[in-house]
Amino acid sequence: MQKKFISNLVLIVVLNLLVKPLAIFGIDATVQNRVGAEEYGMYFSILNFTYLFNILADLGINNFTTKNIAQYPHIASRYIGKIFSFRLILFAIYAIVTLSIGIGIGYRGAQLNILYVLIFNQLLITFIAYFRSHFGGLHFFKTDALISVLDRLLLIIICGSVLISTTFGASFQIEWFIWIQTICYGITFMVAFVLLVQKIGIPKFKFHWVFSMAILLQSYPYALMILLMMIYTRTDSVMLERIHPNGKFEAGVYAQGFRLLDAFFMFGMIFANLLFPIFSRLLKTKRETVFQLLITSRNLLVGGAILLAFICFHNAEFLLKLIYKNNVTESILSFQWLMWSFIGMCISLIYGTLLTANGNMKFMNQLSIIGIFLNIILNALLIPKYGAAGSAFATLITQSFTALIQLIFCHQLFSIKITFLQIINYGSFILLMFLLPLISSNHSVSFSLQIILGVIGLLLFKFIDLKALKIAFKENN
Repeated sequence: MQKKFISNLVLIVVLNLLVKPLAIFGIDATVQNRVGAEEYGMYFSILNFTYLFNILADLGINNFTTKNIAQYPHIASRYIGKIFSFRLILFAIYAIVTLSIGIGIGYRGAQLNILYVLIFNQLLITFIAYFRSHFGGLHFFKTDALISVLDRLLLIIICGSVLISTTFGASFQIEWFIWIQTICYGITFMVAFVLLVQKIGIPKFKFHWVFSMAILLQSYPYALMILLMMIYTRTDSVMLERIHPNGKFEAGVYAQGFRLLDAFFMFGMIFANLLFPIFSRLLKTKRETVFQLLITSRNLLVGGAILLAFICFHNAEFLLKLIYKNNVTESILSFQWLMWSFIGMCISLIYGTLLTANGNMKFMNQLSIIGIFLNIILNALLIPKYGAAGSAFATLITQSFTALIQLIFCHQLFSIKITFLQIINYGSFILLMFLLPLISSNHSVSFSLQIILGVIGLLLFKFIDLKALKIAFKENN
C-alpha cells in the first residue's frame, strides 16, 4: 500500500506542478496586479467568507463517503443518487445562511453581487468535491488527479486569453474573473459527473428522508470538525477587512502572502486526500502497516515544509517581487509569518488525517474549538495595530499549537515512538537550513544554494526515501 501511495503521489504532484502554479501565479496574481490591492482584497475577503459556512452544504458527507466507500466499495452506486438529492437541500440552507449573515455584517451593492456569484460557485465546488470523494474512495486516484486540476487548467486557458487580449486585458475587472471561474467550475462539474457515471453507472436521483437522516447522524462529526477548522483558518481575511481602518487594503496585502502559502498548501492537501482513503482501508484490514506509511508521508511533507519555510523567510522580498508589482514591502512580514505556519499546517494534515480516518472526531472537534477561540482572540488583539502582519502571526500561533497537540495525541494513541535517529535527522536538517544563507553574500547565489543544498539535505537525512520511490516506480511501470 505504501508503494501505491508513493506512485500515485508522484502522478498527482506532477499534474499539480504543471497546472496549479501557473493558475495561481500566472493568472490569479496577474488579476490582482491589474485590479489593485483594494478591489482584490474585497473579493478575497468575500471569497473566504463563503468558505466559512460551506460545511452546511456538505455536513461531512465527503469525508464520510470517502471513508466508507474505501472500506465498502460496493455501496457507491446504491447511494450516490439519494445523497446528491439530499445535498441540494443542504446547499439551499447554506445559501440562505451565508446571504443572511453577509447582509447582517454589511455587504451591500457590488459586494452583495459578488457574494451571489461566489455562493453559486460554491454549489459547483461542493458537487465536484463530492464526485471526487467517490474517485478517492474507490482508489481511482488517476481520475481524481485529473479532475483536481481541470478547473485550474480551464482558468489558465480562458482567463489567460482575456488577460492578454488587447481589447479586454487593460480594462480587466474582478467581476470578469469571478464569472470565468464559474464557467470553469461548470465544465469541471459536467466532466466529473460523466466520468463517475462511467465508473458506477447512472444514479437514480430520489430524495429519501429516512436515508438522509441516517447519513446525517453518521457524518455530522466530520461536518462539525470541518466547520470548526474552516472558521479558525478562514476568519483572518474577513476580520481584517471588517475591523481594520484600512481593511480592504490590508486584506489585499495579506492575500499577496497568502497566495504563496495557498499554493504550497494545495500540495499538502494532495497528501491528505490520498492518505485518507488509504488510512481508512488499512485501519480496517492491515492496521500494522499504517504507521510506516505515516512516518514516510510525514517525513516527505514536513521535511519539504521546513525547506520551503526557511527559503521563503530568507528570500521573502525577492520572491514577492517576482510575482507582484505593488505593495511588496507591506507584504513581506505577513508572508514570512504565514510561511512559518505552513510547517504546523503540514503536521496537522498528516496526523489529523490519520485521526479522522480512525474516527477520533470528539478529540478533533474539541481541539478545533480551542483553535477558534485562540485565533479569534489573537486576531482581535493584533489586527487593529499590526494589520496583515498581526493576522498572519495569529495564524502561526494557532496552527503551531493545534499541530503540536495532534502530534502528541496521535503518538500516544497509537504508541508510535519517536526515535533518537529521527530527532537527530530533524535537528540536523533545521541547523543546515539556518546556516545555508551564510554561505554567500550574493543573493542569487545564496538563493540557488539554499534550494540545491536543501534538497540534498532532504535526501541525506532520509526525508526522501529513494529506495521506496525506486520500488514504486518499478511497480507502477
